[in-house]
Amino acid sequence: MGDITLSLDEAKAPISVANFVQYANDGHYAGTIFHRVIDGFMIQCGGMTADMKQKKTRGGIKNEGGNGLKNKKYSIAMARTSVPDSATSQFFINTKDNGFLNRDQSSDGVGYAVFGEVTDGFDVVDEISKVDTGNKSGHGDVPIKPIEILEVTIVAAE
Repeated sequence: MGDITLSLDEAKAPISVANFVQYANDGHYAGTIFHRVIDGFMIQCGGMTADMKQKKTRGGIKNEGGNGLKNKKYSIAMARTSVPDSATSQFFINTKDNGFLNRDQSSDGVGYAVFGEVTDGFDVVDEISKVDTGNKSGHGDVPIKPIEILEVTIVAAE
């Protein structure tokens, strides 16, 4: 649907950034889809193929939810299960301010670790957030037409 450019905050989220960069450099994200899209909340990707098969991942990483970065509109955060240190390759982009995901407001007291933000491609994020969704292979909020990540390229900051 277009390009999305991110700025990653290695100073505040070194574990999450290193994890994301490693998956990107390994080519893991190519061929994954945005498999969970909830308008007015977030768009999630990074672990499932178009046939809803989960790609193999490394073990979970330490949750950096207390790093001071907030789940605000267009921030990027690590997706996880109810286990705080379970994030692997999946991430989400907040499509609105989601303060209830921050450590200080979360129901579990841990929160979801933000590790960067969108700096270009806001229109692409907004367009993805508005697609029609349904159920597929036991998962809800799946885009009817798959939205595939073709490539993630890491470019060093200048």
